[in-house]
Amino acid sequence: MTRFLSALRLELKLQNRQKFLHAAVFSGLIWLTVLLPMPHSLRPVAEPYILLGDIAIIGFYFIGGIVFFEKQERTLSAIISTPLRSWEYLAAKLIVLLVISLAVAIVVVTIAHGFAYHLVPLVLGVALGVLLMLLVGFITSLPFTSVSDWFMAATIPLAVMSGLPVLQYSGVWTTPVLYLIPTQGPLLLLGAAFDQVALAPWQVVYTVVYPVVSVAGLCWAAKALFGRYVIERSGVL
Repeated sequence: MTRFLSALRLELKLQNRQKFLHAAVFSGLIWLTVLLPMPHSLRPVAEPYILLGDIAIIGFYFIGGIVFFEKQERTLSAIISTPLRSWEYLAAKLIVLLVISLAVAIVVVTIAHGFAYHLVPLVLGVALGVLLMLLVGFITSLPFTSVSDWFMAATIPLAVMSGLPVLQYSGVWTTPVLYLIPTQGPLLLLGAAFDQVALAPWQVVYTVVYPVVSVAGLCWAAKALFGRYVIERSGVL
């Protein structure tokens, strides 16, 4: 536990040094400049989409940027020679970025909307969505040595995870197939937080259980790929 707490403190210091905390605050300010000029009646409609966009930025791009910073500084290759386990390394990143994303989301929504929202679905939607995007961003960044190469390839999983659920949620393309995308559940929870959708009982179960199962599967994949692309290739990172 002491080792993990030390990893959390170090992660927070590193993200502050690398200006990711500043970027998160700036991201929140950008969303406020979008929301505040809107009429109050339109803000609940826009907020689920905006929160999904914030999840994509902080979840997907932040962790990808962090991984490439650490590859450049050879932090990743040094980790395997320390007592820190791979799951502790990843968990520290997930927790810090999850807390940052939740803080930004709650502050932005409260400033723009007051307290006229449902806190539980909001927190669940943001938390599950961020964890999914963090893990997908982490997994997709591991095989690449160049951030530019990753950035081009990353447009595909980003479009699948954040673009396709919007089509289902907005009614542009309604098909049960899109429920296979795990971020569909968090987006529905965000809609429920602002009374934009009424969830059926089976949807309530789906919005929580399926993303949690997906997070567990992605954690397993992240551990396996970390071993393949970091531990096995530690001499070239």
